[in-house]
Amino acid sequence: MELDRDRLLWLYERMRLIRAFENRLHDDFAAGVIPGFCHLYAGEEAVAVGVCAHLGDDDFITSTHRGHGHCIAKGVPVDEMMAEIRGKVTGCCKGKGGSMHIADVDRGMLGANGIVGGGPPLACGAGLMASIRGTRQATACFFGDGGSNQGTTAESLNLASVWKLPVVFVCENNRYAETTSTDYSIGGPDIAGRGIAFGMPGIVVDGQDVFAVYEAAGEAFRRARDGEGPTLLECQTYRYFGHFEGDEKKYRTRDEEGHFRERDCLEGFRKTVVAGELLSAAELDGIDEASEAAVVKAVEFAEQSPLPEPAECLDDVYVSY
Repeated sequence: MELDRDRLLWLYERMRLIRAFENRLHDDFAAGVIPGFCHLYAGEEAVAVGVCAHLGDDDFITSTHRGHGHCIAKGVPVDEMMAEIRGKVTGCCKGKGGSMHIADVDRGMLGANGIVGGGPPLACGAGLMASIRGTRQATACFFGDGGSNQGTTAESLNLASVWKLPVVFVCENNRYAETTSTDYSIGGPDIAGRGIAFGMPGIVVDGQDVFAVYEAAGEAFRRARDGEGPTLLECQTYRYFGHFEGDEKKYRTRDEEGHFRERDCLEGFRKTVVAGELLSAAELDGIDEASEAAVVKAVEFAEQSPLPEPAECLDDVYVSY
């Protein structure tokens, strides 16, 4: 695996921006300024960033209800995201999608999804389009350990394998499907083995290590673009906050949470690149400051933006052919 300086800086900048964005939402939701439900991605940054580092503007991703990290990793502007989450007309969905249905089709982000297991069939559709047109476009399909047990996911894995679709299925195994532990809900030693059962590589990856995710995803996208079919990556990770904002997290222990926070993907990246003299601590500190400033600017943009007019409530709902 070769990562030049610019790529290393990009990896850290994207992860740090996601963390700053989610931490601010955590505070703002508690203050009562965020409408609706909010599912935060903090802790899992290495997965979205390590995967999306291999995607261009013409490639696609499908997401989950926990989609902010996927958006930022794919390049959706945080100003438009913050406005969307606050229900403002300047949001990337004109304030009508909110946190759980945020999307930016023009940038290949085909939408967060409140339906568990709703993304894999969409990913197959995007993959089929690329296959028919003969492009080298690829699709990353993010879903969780809970989504891995949905029939739509199994059907999509099978369909993608049969048709050799250019899709990389990324299972973000954060150990809990809402409040249900994978120790109870997952049969077999891992989720990746299900890929093997459907005739594709099934690979378990340390989702707290962006370098491990980047390397595994790179090979998976090479296969996809070269017509060799899909791959299932199981990235074992951990969400720092509850399933949703307001979740009391009584199903987890403080010792468990502390264990995973000690393996923080941002701190691990820092230690590796500074010790290897690949980047300096000062450079990383500068990115930290810039990320915080970008989020403050996004909040100001959202607060100054207007709400949609009531007359617009049915716009963009029905398709006219």
